[in-house]
Amino acid sequence: MPSPTKKAHSIFTGHKGTLRTCEALRAGIHPRVLYGMRDRGEIEQIARGLFRLAELPPPGDPDLFTVAKKVPQSVFCLLTALAFHQMTTQIPHAVDLALPHTARIPRLAHPPIQVFRFSPESLNAGIETHIRDGVVIRIYCREKTLADIFKYRHKVGLDVALEALRVYSSQPKKDFQAVMRYARICRVENVIRPYLEALL
Repeated sequence: MPSPTKKAHSIFTGHKGTLRTCEALRAGIHPRVLYGMRDRGEIEQIARGLFRLAELPPPGDPDLFTVAKKVPQSVFCLLTALAFHQMTTQIPHAVDLALPHTARIPRLAHPPIQVFRFSPESLNAGIETHIRDGVVIRIYCREKTLADIFKYRHKVGLDVALEALRVYSSQPKKDFQAVMRYARICRVENVIRPYLEALL
């Protein structure tokens, strides 16, 4: 019969090497075993209540990794999505998250987050899923992100929105009809159309 530590290690492995405390306890890992593994350096505490096998390479983007694991229902948006899609020269100072109006704001010690409330239609439109470091990243596609950036242009800056549109138009794969479709959902169709027409 495997020792409690070996059993815990196999449970971590079965979850791509990362577990929240509640997930570990539900899977049958005793708190004493969990914190013993941490104290011996077998697992690392990435954030409060989030542990990862120490033998694994560090996540490529620890901020996205942490938020995706701790707030799995959220969708990365705005500057965070622009940076993910390499459509901006801006460096986000916080992780931008889209949440429904009814969801409570997550409490994270790190990284800093910025929450935006989206309507149900806008919240559920244009979501892509990517697997990074074994964690599911829910993020808006490039076209939906453009519509969102123009919707929040007064907050992020019109210059950021125009730069993103220029970068998008220079990328090999683009779908301006999809941009306008998401712009209608976000109610910025008339705002974005003149800038789009100027590029065509």
